[in-house]
Amino acid sequence: MNLTVLFSSAGRRVELINCFRKDARALNCGLRVVATDMRPELSAACAAADASWAVPRCDTREFVPRLLAICAEEKVDLLIPTIDPELLPLARARAEFAANGTRVVVSDAMLVEVARDKIRTAAALAQAGLPVPRTAPLGELLAESTRLEYPVILKRIDGSSSVGLHEATQLDEVRGLGLDTATYLAQEKWPGREYTVNLFFDRAGRMQCAVPHWRIETRAGEVSKGRTERLPLLMDLAERLGGALPGAAGPLCFQAMVTPAGQGAVFEINARFGGGYPLAHRAGATFSRWLLEEAAGLASSATNAWQDGLTMLRYDAAVFRSAPRT
Repeated sequence: MNLTVLFSSAGRRVELINCFRKDARALNCGLRVVATDMRPELSAACAAADASWAVPRCDTREFVPRLLAICAEEKVDLLIPTIDPELLPLARARAEFAANGTRVVVSDAMLVEVARDKIRTAAALAQAGLPVPRTAPLGELLAESTRLEYPVILKRIDGSSSVGLHEATQLDEVRGLGLDTATYLAQEKWPGREYTVNLFFDRAGRMQCAVPHWRIETRAGEVSKGRTERLPLLMDLAERLGGALPGAAGPLCFQAMVTPAGQGAVFEINARFGGGYPLAHRAGATFSRWLLEEAAGLASSATNAWQDGLTMLRYDAAVFRSAPRT
């Protein structure tokens, strides 16, 4: 049994590639890893792959046709998106990839559209009865100073990796930032611990696993120190969220706050592998193995049994490449 997996916008996701390789060995499965990036010569994940290709920006019309051609050339079985901006174009093109034998591991386009819009996310979660921080478009806060309680978090409506994130303790601070009201929202800041909960949905859309981890420390929006915690509150929120996400497939994750008083709120959904997924994998939630099993037509070993209290302490590693001889 041999499979080819392509990681798009691969960037630095070497750990994710290694998760798939480890699980392929455990399944006695031959695995060829292909990676794409705008500049593969500057991507550590592309250097770690068996083959790499250059692709256009994911927000251009050339992106999907280029990936389709690469998948056909490499006979790709699974395509794994890794960043938020590429999710929607790939979700909309799932049928085109499937016609060529490639499964894009992404949820339905409608779910992705909601997850990519944090205002729609908050509204959908609230409608499903899940606790969410009070949220409003930035323009509404500027027009009505008492719309939310301070402090507030200001973030891009379609933001990712904490890019463009600001905090304000009063309205004058908000005004002083001069942010674009068309692209920003405001959200009440909850005190307490921030968690990511990694979720896995099988091909039938059933949630099979939920792994919360405490984001002890983050860097550039990604967890650098984390610990798995089987908190009943978060496990309950995961079950409720799983039932409120029609069209979910493969890996997703959500961000939540837990206050010192034990209250929780969900404030963001990412319809992809989370940056801290290797912690869940090491704890026994082997999403990558379950995806390989699905691709190979094997019985699924998906389980919600994983190690509680496992701590991840990340560090930097380097990939070295010699200049090509001319």
